[in-house]
Amino acid sequence: MSNWIAFPNLSTLLSLTTGSCRLQLKLESYSCKMTGDDKKLLRHITNTSEVTGLQALSPPNLGYGYHCPTVSGQEQDACSTRTFHCLVSTLNASFRPDYDFSYAKSEEFCRIPSLNTVTEDIHNIFYTSLGDSFCDIKEHLWNTIDKEIGLQECSFYSYNSDLDSDPYGDCLWYFNFFFYNKKMKRILFFSCQAHPYGDEMSEDDEMYFSGTDMGSSDIEC
Repeated sequence: MSNWIAFPNLSTLLSLTTGSCRLQLKLESYSCKMTGDDKKLLRHITNTSEVTGLQALSPPNLGYGYHCPTVSGQEQDACSTRTFHCLVSTLNASFRPDYDFSYAKSEEFCRIPSLNTVTEDIHNIFYTSLGDSFCDIKEHLWNTIDKEIGLQECSFYSYNSDLDSDPYGDCLWYFNFFFYNKKMKRILFFSCQAHPYGDEMSEDDEMYFSGTDMGSSDIEC
């Protein structure tokens, strides 16, 4: 992963106050051009993969724990080893140095069936958290994302937290989506974590989520 671009202005627009929890947002764009560490990770994944080179994925979990079951007789979803490598590398780039996802299993990820499914899930969460205030920035949000990643050419994935050893473990709720444009060799990562008031962040966390340089912000919901 290299050449990531953040969206501080958009994160600032999402800094709204309503309700009783604090949201932490990430909206980051990464090139899929490999660095030395990425090549090492790809070798590790390839060496531990099945002969087919495909990585098995889980059915998607959407919106406050909603589970989308596998249809009877449906083949288990899968992605290529290279795609799986890009997803893991994105998490490593976004959450380093506090977390290392290098040994994550492919079953901890899922493919989201459509853009409409992604947008509905995000809209439902933000409308519940932010109310009608979300209407003021919804169009700008998706225009910004579309301009960066080309939504109609993307495939969509999500990481299912184990709620123990990763950054989503202490959240009231969370979502994360990967918008992967294979043609552009780029991934956009959109993540949100909800924390209760009184769950204080460290000074380092406050700097990380403060907004301008890192493209993330604290907002109230």
